[in-house]
Amino acid sequence: MVYPIIAYGNPVLKKPAQNIVKGEIDVKELANDMFETMYSAQGIGLAAPQIGKSVRLFIADATPLEDEEIGEWKQVFINPEIIEENGDDWTFEEGCLSIPTIREDVVRPEKLKIHYFDENWEEHTEEFDGMQARIIQHEYDHIEGILFTDHLTAFKKRLLKSKLTNISKGIVKVDYRMSFPAAK
Repeated sequence: MVYPIIAYGNPVLKKPAQNIVKGEIDVKELANDMFETMYSAQGIGLAAPQIGKSVRLFIADATPLEDEEIGEWKQVFINPEIIEENGDDWTFEEGCLSIPTIREDVVRPEKLKIHYFDENWEEHTEEFDGMQARIIQHEYDHIEGILFTDHLTAFKKRLLKSKLTNISKGIVKVDYRMSFPAAK
């Protein structure tokens, strides 16, 4: 099932998500729906709040990047907790399915260690670096109620204010289904 992507301005995107209790929801079905939704929007990551579900689950699939270092990488993260972030800070232009048409440089640490459960409720603690770490950090921010625009300077945010307002009103061209909080 393809969900509409929740647009910038919806309060669910700014609220920390709740842990999932095993057996409370069908995480495999939710993850499959999220992959289907993400693929229909040509994304590489998607967090549950972006489809209106305030739970700690996000998915990632960096395969479309065609990055030889990453190769095929598709993963589900349930109730993740970043244990450690380290390495050099690096800047990369990020975008977000909930904030279409806006891309900005975001600085993040190059490495992380994360504890999470997969869609089979198997527990993992793993280290990631480079683009995988960045995707995880971006999606992890979503379940913490943080958007990539929150990492920008106050000046940059002021420059983007009218564009962000237009997105919340649905005044934006996208090729995928969205739900706009202030659409008239």
